[in-house]
Amino acid sequence: MLAELLRNGYGNEEGLNCAEKILYGANEVYKLGLDKEALKVASGFGGGMGIESVCGAITGAIMAIGCLFANKNTQEIKKTRDLSKKFFNVYESEMGYIDCTPLKKEYRTEENKCSDVILKAAEILDDIIEEELKR
Repeated sequence: MLAELLRNGYGNEEGLNCAEKILYGANEVYKLGLDKEALKVASGFGGGMGIESVCGAITGAIMAIGCLFANKNTQEIKKTRDLSKKFFNVYESEMGYIDCTPLKKEYRTEENKCSDVILKAAEILDDIIEEELKR
């Protein structure tokens, strides 16, 4: 769902960063219910929080997981932590890294920018959400 939206160029015209593409797109396909003000939270996470730390596509995915699965009770908070950990582990296993600098070095091109990095995050997020919603 999200991966397909991004494959079709979602967020490119608007100049959304990696975290914004994931969170804004997830907001649409998974009906997170975030308004424009709430979506602004992702703006500072692009480019690995601007310092090439953990990739913004990853942090955007973690935000989406929290929006979908966190409630105020301890059990749900544990669930989001576990799903976030699963996301990190799968992403790192498939891409080799979670930080911007090595991801950019290996996957970024001038033509496609970081689309492969973002798309992989979307695919993993789709898989995790689909699996979790089936439970």
